[in-house]
Amino acid sequence: MTTENWPELTKQLNGMLRDLRTGNPEVMKAFAGLAQAALAPKALDTKTKELIALAIGVATRCDDCIAFHAKAAVDHGASEGEVMETLAMSIYMGAGPSVMYASHALQAYQQFAAAKKPA
Repeated sequence: MTTENWPELTKQLNGMLRDLRTGNPEVMKAFAGLAQAALAPKALDTKTKELIALAIGVATRCDDCIAFHAKAAVDHGASEGEVMETLAMSIYMGAGPSVMYASHALQAYQQFAAAKKPA
């Protein structure tokens, strides 16, 4: 089981991405535009799209993707049940390695959800 501090990881990643945006502003602006267009609510709402992104992060074994999309899933109101079903699909499609990364995604979701709860 990972002992990653997912909220702290996203802060560190944001710093690294800031440097990338400074060094490659045109590329990163284009990437941000792609993200905005892909996440815009149309036939699917943004929460569903973030759950899909979380599943892809698990399937591609991308901890950084898991961190950002677990946070975004919380921010868009995803329930733990919805995350669990999303992770079940990731496991189904990605087999054993996805089981391991699904545990990362669940831990990330739980940490962000706990941080969002009012004190």
